[in-house]
Amino acid sequence: MDTTAFVWLIVLPLVASPVIYLVGRLAVRSSRLISQNHAAHGAGVLALGITWIPFVLSARELSASGPVTYTVGMVSLRLDGLSLLLSAMALALGTLVTLYSGPYLAYENGQEKYYAMLSAMVGAMIGLACAADLFNLWIWFETMAVSSYLLVAFYREERASLEAGVKYLVQSAAGSVMVLLGIALVLAQTGTVNLGEVQKAVATGSATRALWAAGALFIIGFGVKTALVPLHTWLPDAHAQAPSGISAMLSGIVIEAGLVAMLRPLVALSVPSLAVRIPWGTLLMGLGALNMLVGNLLALQQTQVKRLLAFSSISHVGYMLVGIGIGLHAGQVAGVQGGFFHLLNHGLMKGLAFLAAGALLYALHLSHKQVKGEVETRPLTLSDLSGAAQRYPLTALALSVAVLGLGGLPPLAGFMSKWQIFVAGFATHNVLIGLLVVFAALNSVLSLAYYVPLVNAVYRQQPSEAVLQGQPLSMVMQVPLVLLVLGVVAIGVWPSLVDWLTGPAGLTVLAALER
Repeated sequence: MDTTAFVWLIVLPLVASPVIYLVGRLAVRSSRLISQNHAAHGAGVLALGITWIPFVLSARELSASGPVTYTVGMVSLRLDGLSLLLSAMALALGTLVTLYSGPYLAYENGQEKYYAMLSAMVGAMIGLACAADLFNLWIWFETMAVSSYLLVAFYREERASLEAGVKYLVQSAAGSVMVLLGIALVLAQTGTVNLGEVQKAVATGSATRALWAAGALFIIGFGVKTALVPLHTWLPDAHAQAPSGISAMLSGIVIEAGLVAMLRPLVALSVPSLAVRIPWGTLLMGLGALNMLVGNLLALQQTQVKRLLAFSSISHVGYMLVGIGIGLHAGQVAGVQGGFFHLLNHGLMKGLAFLAAGALLYALHLSHKQVKGEVETRPLTLSDLSGAAQRYPLTALALSVAVLGLGGLPPLAGFMSKWQIFVAGFATHNVLIGLLVVFAALNSVLSLAYYVPLVNAVYRQQPSEAVLQGQPLSMVMQVPLVLLVLGVVAIGVWPSLVDWLTGPAGLTVLAALER
């Protein structure tokens, strides 16, 4: 089996990262800041654009021949359905964010670092998705984390940005230590870190208590990045203070990458033949219910748009956990597929929401900051959005589609993935799971209490002072918004469009459980 395209899919963004930085630094000799920024921005867009070629080739290879495995020494990489899903999301959102960031950061210094780290983060997430052993899973996870730390603190002159970056760093580092302890425990009990070999060792062993401890460490360690309650406290500050493109990446794909990283070892440790089977599915459903409720209640209190969107991500992680938990508990592919379907849709919708909010933040506040030379960036509030549709109709529409989709209104993508999770839950004919589905549906209704005011604000007749003084938006910044709006609407109307991604991902998890 030819693995060339698969290898290039991971290598290209990583190799491009230092090249992007060098291109940007060489352009510094130019006397114009705009010329410097165009060089780094163009190199970033080109690098991720070229990476789509090996992605398409790898997807075809996977469809034709099944999972692709590549091993060099102790490094084992495997492209399967779940890898393809996360890789597609990382590459799609990464490409759109890179394109969007050109005008958004046009007058900022250090853009060569921004685009280099963004490319590295995309490559690290693809590598994480394909990791087939625990230690290399941790290496990719840390690579993704380090690049995201630097991007969160991109506005290093701002005290709030640095504080958010340090909080994110400290909590993520603590989680990484937990993951390392879990890996050490699994290695001590099974003698291997290869996920396939771990599962075989678990099936023939009896170290149930040790496996419970290892699984708990993985949930805590990876759960920090996934924003599991109560490990979520870094998230609102990081998402609010980062550049809006990075907020979209953090909420749209980084927390999802943490969830995938958590699932890999949990699936390997969940073997049906064990005398005392570890109920990871039940635990995930419980954590999902907690995330839904806490995320919604915290979001209800927010007046800053980016913090509101950040807290809502906590709630949406809950839907993913519930769907996947139902599938693991009942051995049902529809539940796992529904969880991954919502993972995909949330990436698109939350990416769109943050990019649309970021465009309004740029037009109403950042553009004035650049002209006046202010140090601190004023946050975008609900009151600032009043009447925004009158001057920024396309951006207002994009924000409305995003938040209404997140709220689960048909015929948008968010409704379809939530519906699939609910149907899968009722199909188990389990009373408690049925009650959990009702609880999830009520939480979806509750979320409209903070999504609808956003839509109401942008379509008010009386524009706010910020809107009246706002600057025009670049067309380049609006192209990603249009593409994401089309994606959210198209998937809502024709959910089968993404079956080639969500179906194999669900089957990958269930097949691993049955091995």
